[in-house]
Amino acid sequence: MNEGVVFLYVTFSSEEEAKKISKILLEERLCACVNIYPQVKSLYWWEGKIEEATESITIIKTRPSLAKKVEEIVLKHHSYTTPCIITFSSGSGFKAFIEWIYKETKEL
Repeated sequence: MNEGVVFLYVTFSSEEEAKKISKILLEERLCACVNIYPQVKSLYWWEGKIEEATESITIIKTRPSLAKKVEEIVLKHHSYTTPCIITFSSGSGFKAFIEWIYKETKEL
């Protein structure tokens, strides 16, 4: 558990899509928890113009060794051509929480 934890920030087209992919990740023990923030307004550049959409944001909590596999699963099932998948690493935190993440996820 010296490697810390990883949080993946991912946006989805809907709460339903976020839940569907989150359940796949959880069932495969690739993450310990997913927070879903439904119904956020996003404004962004796409193909030369400013777009506006309602999206859902997730924060996926996992081990660093599983982050690449999480990204692969998200890309496989995601509806966007270029989904937002950003990884944040934390080398420290509440020990019991970090231990829980490792307990609930599998080793590769």
